Amino acid sequence: MTDVSHRRWFGLVFISLAVALIIVDSTIVNVAIPSIVDDLKITSTQVQWVQEAYTLVFASLLLLFGSLADRVGRRRLLLIGVVLFAGASVAAALAPTGDLLILARLVQGVGGAMMLPSTLSLLNATFRGRERGIAFAVWGSTIGGMAAVGPLLGGWLTTSFSWRWAFGINVPLGIIIIVGVLWAVAESRSEQRTGLDSVGAILSVALFGSLVFGLIEGRTLGWWTVDDPFTIGGWTWPWTLSPVPVAFAIAALALIAFVAWSRRRAREGRSTLLDPRLFSIATFRSGNVAALVVALGEFGIILSLPLWLQFVRGFDALQTGLILIALAAGSFVASGFAGASSGKISPVRVVRLGLVAEIVGVIAVGVVVGADAGEHGLWGWLLPALFVYGIGVGLATAQLIGVILQDVPVALSGQGSGTQSTARQVGSALGIAILGTVLFSSTAGILSHSLDERGLEAAQRDQVVSAVVDSSGAAISGLASDPATAEIGGDAKVAFSDATRLAAFTAAGFLVIGLVVLTSTVVDSVDGGFASDAEVVPV
Repeated sequence: MTDVSHRRWFGLVFISLAVALIIVDSTIVNVAIPSIVDDLKITSTQVQWVQEAYTLVFASLLLLFGSLADRVGRRRLLLIGVVLFAGASVAAALAPTGDLLILARLVQGVGGAMMLPSTLSLLNATFRGRERGIAFAVWGSTIGGMAAVGPLLGGWLTTSFSWRWAFGINVPLGIIIIVGVLWAVAESRSEQRTGLDSVGAILSVALFGSLVFGLIEGRTLGWWTVDDPFTIGGWTWPWTLSPVPVAFAIAALALIAFVAWSRRRAREGRSTLLDPRLFSIATFRSGNVAALVVALGEFGIILSLPLWLQFVRGFDALQTGLILIALAAGSFVASGFAGASSGKISPVRVVRLGLVAEIVGVIAVGVVVGADAGEHGLWGWLLPALFVYGIGVGLATAQLIGVILQDVPVALSGQGSGTQSTARQVGSALGIAILGTVLFSSTAGILSHSLDERGLEAAQRDQVVSAVVDSSGAAISGLASDPATAEIGGDAKVAFSDATRLAAFTAAGFLVIGLVVLTSTVVDSVDGGFASDAEVVPV
């Protein structure tokens, strides 16, 4: 056993830091957008791509790089990803134009897609038994906690320094990760030194890229006909039919072709990007379905609550981030419990407990949210509700990984890791699409009804509703502060609050579905062992 193997717990720290880097960067930019707009004078279309270019590339490449990690080496791919991510962060921090910033975000997405499945497959290859459960608990809680820390860190850096530091901070962190991983993490790869399934790789990128694009852009561009023009550079989508259904059609065709191609190569005994036999494993199959549904439900708070806190309650970005720390604290507390219970309580039971806590927490948030919520109710109930929700996120995220990979051979851990990461990203995009539609459609409907009761003319009503919805609620404060429109601003606060509550309850419904899926299809097992551990090849 090498000296590196004795440092595996230090390795867990640096791997978790790499995960934190990825997750924080996916949320930190949203807070910095107003400052970026002021500095670079970017258009609304560019704003959209600054936010979404990273997610789109990231989600479309996870499966490819998860499979590649098994072949070229998991640590090697992680390090390449960190270097690429840090280099792109430098480019983003120094970007003089919006187009160059978008390009840097695209490259960041490539680096992040290399990193995330590599971190999980390294843990799968490095730890055994109860230790593996502890490692997964830390990994999962890092994801849950950092999703809440991102807005706080972004608000602080943007307010106290510059939006450019929201990207610049990645550089010193990247250097720490590289040095730490080289020192404390052993290399591992699959014994099966086979070539890459190039056709499968192209089909998977087409599948997940077009699927996530459609889910992200549906509310903006239109689900069937064009609502807003779709522009890339100087080219604009020329047809009345929205590009969203076209993207979904491409995804469906790519899925059919990918499945058929993978099965054919598997029958011939050739390597595949994703081994179809993995889906014959009940824990892997059902766990990924549950992961997708859970990720969808978790956006009930992350998507709508920050908007409500800022535009209805009047908090700034930094204050909003501080409130969300309660969620992060709960997630990190959960990692301690999940680690301590590893090997004593089955991962499935821990996931179920986590889902119940999430459901209770998100329903409590929905009950608290309201335009007339007093300060006592806000602080006395909202923070505990977020803490309970965070505990649920930490428990469910951490141990659901153990359920998914429970029976996956270690030699295929990169494929398994890439698949579960992709399932979560698709679930997140689906959550944005569904819960975003619930939030803004409900806001429009409730506000329109209220303004009709006030006797506003249809043109004026539509103008107000469009201003509130198109700004994601940012127009509410202006309406409320103007004496001439103060009553309309009050109606807008009530409408946005009611819609936020409805989005939270919808999220709770999806979490219940995830709980039912996991309860009905996965059998409890305290044993955290994995199949074919002997297939790991330390280097």
